[in-house]
Amino acid sequence: MTALSRPATLFALLWYLIATATPAAAQRLRIVAANTSSGNGQDYDPGHGIRIFKGVLADVILIQEFNYLNNTSADIREFVDETFGRGFSYFRESNTGGIPNGVISRYPILESGQWVSTVAERDYAWARIDLPGNRELLAVSVHLPTASASVRNGEAQDLVGYVNTYYAADGGSRAADYLVIGGDFNTGNRSESCLGTLGQVVTIGTAHPADRNGNVNTNASRAKPYDAVYAGKGLHALQTTTVIGRSIFPNGLVADTQVYSPISEIAPALTTDSAALNMQHMAVVKDFYLPPPPDPPLLEILSSHIKTSSPRLVQITFRSTTGATYEVQASPSTDPAAWNNLGSFTADGTSSTIAVVTTAPGAGQVADPLLDSAPRRFYRVIRR
Repeated sequence: MTALSRPATLFALLWYLIATATPAAAQRLRIVAANTSSGNGQDYDPGHGIRIFKGVLADVILIQEFNYLNNTSADIREFVDETFGRGFSYFRESNTGGIPNGVISRYPILESGQWVSTVAERDYAWARIDLPGNRELLAVSVHLPTASASVRNGEAQDLVGYVNTYYAADGGSRAADYLVIGGDFNTGNRSESCLGTLGQVVTIGTAHPADRNGNVNTNASRAKPYDAVYAGKGLHALQTTTVIGRSIFPNGLVADTQVYSPISEIAPALTTDSAALNMQHMAVVKDFYLPPPPDPPLLEILSSHIKTSSPRLVQITFRSTTGATYEVQASPSTDPAAWNNLGSFTADGTSSTIAVVTTAPGAGQVADPLLDSAPRRFYRVIRR
């Protein structure tokens, strides 16, 4: 091998080794459908539903009867911040029928809106959510009426039409988005025609979430399957076991605090919350594993810089995946056993800059005390 000057050697090997990557882990996504308002106002003011929300630690919430205090923008923002977290985004319908639907998300909401019902006063809230990975999520929150099975089927026909239009819009640019429809369906059984209709776009299935005692029904008397999370467009196939504390629910959880044990696993929820005045529904929880977003086979280097005067520095900017963890390693040779970890960092954008320094490292830096003295150094970045 022809000897190169030190800067050239560093540059050439850094360029090559930055391309080495290992797969990221799959990411769990928890979706909760909940009409858990209580009291006499069909709202969340009494706090029972809030405690249940806090206990189940959802990522995406399909909420019904989305009322809190005076329903000002400040009130709703306070509800979201205090119940889920300041980083959560939300969409809430205009107050149709006094009990609007909404979507709340840990991940950014890219688009949202209100699809109008052609058969009843209750519309449908939808949001396009920027999930980790290569596919987004169309999340639809519904509250079908109690009037009759035929009216519920009419709303299901609405939903199928709106969903199909969504996927065909914008030149099909959203055609790969996952789909979930969830909420209060008011279905007396799972053979209702509305579920057959919705089966055109989501998977109804035969295995359903259950409570601690194995009951899959969700109304207050625990006799009817009013509430559900139904996934489609590839998301259903990604459903996984719901694990809360040491408890395992193979098909998801019906969160009835009256029978949940140990209740400490879903703190601050209280055993009495699901029995609160006018708590007519149980929350439904399903978990999914999102495939990790792969880095390209070669990580694209955007720029690089080598400082040869003391103190020396090697800096590189490369294409990264938001949220992925990268480890910086150094070696005196390309021997697989010789690599040493200098430090790791989590990318907060689609490009990242990392610098190898000889001094105490600051933000975006790792320290290699041998950079100044070693005759040759090799560096690489590995995705973990």
